[in-house]
Amino acid sequence: MSFKNIVREMKEMKDGVGSISRRGVEGKHWRSRPRSHIAPDLAAPSQPIEQGQWANLPPELLLDIIRRVEESMTSWPARTVVVFCASVCKSWRDITKEIVKPLEECGRLTFPISLKQPGPRDAPIQCFIKRDRTTSTYCLYFGLTPSEDQSDKLLLAAKKIRRATSTEFVISLVRDDFSRASNTYLGKLRSNFLGTKFTIYDSQPPNDAAVQHNSFLSRRFHSKRVSPRLPAYNNSAATVSYELNVLRTRGPRRMQCIMHSVPVSSIQEGGAAPTPTSFPQIIEKSSPRLVSKGKEPETYFSSPNLSSFGEPLVLRNKAPRWHEQLQCWCLNFKGRVTVASVKNFQLVAAFDPSLNIPAAEQEKVILQFGKIGKDIFTMDYCYPISAFQAFAISLSSFDTKPACE
Repeated sequence: MSFKNIVREMKEMKDGVGSISRRGVEGKHWRSRPRSHIAPDLAAPSQPIEQGQWANLPPELLLDIIRRVEESMTSWPARTVVVFCASVCKSWRDITKEIVKPLEECGRLTFPISLKQPGPRDAPIQCFIKRDRTTSTYCLYFGLTPSEDQSDKLLLAAKKIRRATSTEFVISLVRDDFSRASNTYLGKLRSNFLGTKFTIYDSQPPNDAAVQHNSFLSRRFHSKRVSPRLPAYNNSAATVSYELNVLRTRGPRRMQCIMHSVPVSSIQEGGAAPTPTSFPQIIEKSSPRLVSKGKEPETYFSSPNLSSFGEPLVLRNKAPRWHEQLQCWCLNFKGRVTVASVKNFQLVAAFDPSLNIPAAEQEKVILQFGKIGKDIFTMDYCYPISAFQAFAISLSSFDTKPACE
C-alpha cells in the first residue's frame, strides 16, 4: 500500500473506526467541540476499544506509518490526520503520544495540551484574536490573518463577565461553554476594582506535590455539591500590573507581568520552563469511570517542582519611541500590526543588571499584541510562555483602565 493510500484511509477513519473510538475516548467532549477546533488531549483516563485490523498491525509497521504521517502533516487542517491516528485505539494512541513532541521541540500545535506548553524558541507562534462586542467573547485563532472561507483554527475562547468590584475573563477550549464545571475550562483572568492589576488563574496544578495533595483531599473530603468534572485547582499563574497615570503624562500604557509559574532561570543558558504533558485527572468517588481503581495520578510536569526554581520571570513592555513625522509613539511590529491603538504592546524579559545577559536576548520580544482591524488583533508568542498565558495577558488589554491612560 502506498503512502498516499495510507493517508487517504486515515481520513476515511473519521466517519468509520475513528468515530467509534472517539465515542469511547471522549464521549460528549468530542461532539460538543466545533469541527475546526483543536482535538482533545490524548491522556484521557478512559480506555478506547481496541478492535479491527487497524489495532492488530505490527508495532514496527504502525510506528513507521504514524511517523511518516506526523512528518508530512505540518499544518492545519491537514494535521487533523495525526489526531485521527491517535483516535483509532490504545496502541495507536500510545505510539502517537511517543512520536508527537512538545511544542517547544517541534513547533507544531497538535493536541490541547500544546496550549499549556511553552512556545518554540526559534520562531514565534503567530495567532490572531477576534472580538465579538455583542456577546463579549474573544476567540484566539491559529494563523496570520482571518481566512475568507471561515475555516480558521480555533485555539481558545474567553468570555468577559463584569462584576460589581472586578472584571473576569473565563477561558475555555470552546466558544459555547464557559462553565467552570466543564472539562473544557482552562482558567480565568480577574481584575481589581480600578482595572490596574490582573491575576491569571490556571486550572493546571502548579506541581506534582499539589496534584497528589489535592487528589488525596478530594477522596477524603468528597462533597456531592461539587461536580466530578470540576477542576480542583485554581493556581495563580501570573500577575499583570499597569502603571498608574493619574497626571496624564505623555506616553502609552506601561505594564509588568510576573510569571509565577515560569522561573527566570528558564531564559538563561541551559534553563527549561515547566512543560505539562497532560491535563489533570479529577479523582472522585462519585465518578469511578474517570480513573481506574488503584491508579496513581499521572505526572503533569516534566520539570522539577516550582519551589526549587527560585525567582519568577518578570516581563515588561518594550519602551516605544516618539516619531516626529507621525507625531505618535511607535514600535517595530514587523508588519504584524497596522492600526494605532493604546492596546498595542510588546513584552520583553526584565533582567537583573548584575546578570551577564547578551543585549540581543534582552531585546527579544516574547509576546506582542496589536490591532489590525476594528475587532481583529494579532498575538504572537514564543518560549518560555504558553498560548494560554499569552492569551490571558492579551485579554487584560481589553479592559478599560481610566487611571492608566
